[in-house]
Amino acid sequence: MEKVFVAQRVATKLFASENAVDAAMVETAELMADLLKARKDLGVSAVVGDRAASKLAEAMAALSEARSAMVEAHGELATTKLRLGIRTKLAGVEEKNQGEEPRGRADLRQVV
Repeated sequence: MEKVFVAQRVATKLFASENAVDAAMVETAELMADLLKARKDLGVSAVVGDRAASKLAEAMAALSEARSAMVEAHGELATTKLRLGIRTKLAGVEEKNQGEEPRGRADLRQVV
């Protein structure tokens, strides 16, 4: 099988994995917000659900570490791609803002 197609398959899985970790972080953060709001809405003591909130905070920290690891893996795979002689841009499922300047970085411009 051609290297570029194998690399594309890996890139697609990488982008999906990165998105899954991000989605899990969002869901966990929303769960934490709902848990704290529910306690307030019910008018119960802060002691109620404290252990669960603590465990959710641990889960968020673990997800944050997983996200950092995915970012590092992405960088390593980009380096590996170049070492294998694959020079094409591998497009994944993630849409990027094309044609827009990065916010707060007006000094950057595309060089051909």
